[in-house]
Amino acid sequence: MTDWRRILMQSLGHPGQLAARFPGQGAGLEAVCARYPMRINPYYLSLIREVGDPLWRQAVPDLRELDDQVCLEDPLAEEDLSPVPNLIHKYPDRVLFLVHNQCAMYCRFCTRKRKVGTARMQIGEESIRAGLDYIRQTPAVRDVLVSGGDPLLLSDARLDQLLAALRAIPTVEIIRIGTRVPCVLPMRVTPALAAVLKRHHPLYLNTHFNHPAELTPEAALACGRLADAGIPLGCQTVLLHGVNDDPEVMSRLMRGLLRFRVKPYYIFQADMTRGTNHFRTSIATGLNIMRSLIGHHSGLAVPTYAVDAPGGGGKIPLTPDYLIERGQTVRFVNYRGEICSYQDGDY
Repeated sequence: MTDWRRILMQSLGHPGQLAARFPGQGAGLEAVCARYPMRINPYYLSLIREVGDPLWRQAVPDLRELDDQVCLEDPLAEEDLSPVPNLIHKYPDRVLFLVHNQCAMYCRFCTRKRKVGTARMQIGEESIRAGLDYIRQTPAVRDVLVSGGDPLLLSDARLDQLLAALRAIPTVEIIRIGTRVPCVLPMRVTPALAAVLKRHHPLYLNTHFNHPAELTPEAALACGRLADAGIPLGCQTVLLHGVNDDPEVMSRLMRGLLRFRVKPYYIFQADMTRGTNHFRTSIATGLNIMRSLIGHHSGLAVPTYAVDAPGGGGKIPLTPDYLIERGQTVRFVNYRGEICSYQDGDY
């Protein structure tokens, strides 16, 4: 099965459909899906080995989504930072441009689960024109991150048109695409799509893998096609309880990404999104994972660990503390636990 449209059309959208593959599963989840839609396409479903495994947790609704009294509907205050609908301007020189309201799979930990895949997220020609007009009229914006939903669910022709419109704006230097398609629907990355994207350099693509079991031959082919088109690839992994909150799992994922020519870019502390509290770990867990990576692996395999501060505060890097004493002589502990020193400079 290689036609990505057919695969998408055959997605599971009702929890009762889970029982065909996993007997006894799906009952009682209708209320969850009424609020937060479910979509599991046949490709990703085929990767789930058993109930409760790391891929199941990412894809299958959970009753705990309706019992979250801690997290927020819009934790990053995106709605407050939208000068026009579906465009978020949080940082001085870049914007997030939402151009599609659907995804190839509805991840249960999604930051925008309040609206992605629902009538609450309306995207059409009018909102896209308004976004393009805002970017044209705001010369400080030199970097546009195209996201959604997933922009790679647009047709090749529509995506080509949109990227051409962005590239025609003189002040736009960099275009980035945020997509989980190489992970959850890799057959969408056709040679034709790679050729479309190649026309709009400098273009970067950040994708999203969370577990080594997602690093399949199909995903390798998708990433290879993009890399061969000259597109630098990064991965934004989310730290998730029961999925990848383990140093050995994260280590295998980071090394595997490099084999796919994907640079580990970020590990994000899970956002405080309503309905996702059961996925959140402590920051201490993330720092322990970073200690397991730094020094033990090539710097290429070490992403930045960050929390996107609630309320629109932006990304804050989090790094294990290696500093012991700071003076004329600075003392550190290295990745092996050894004490090291460095004579500080005068300027």
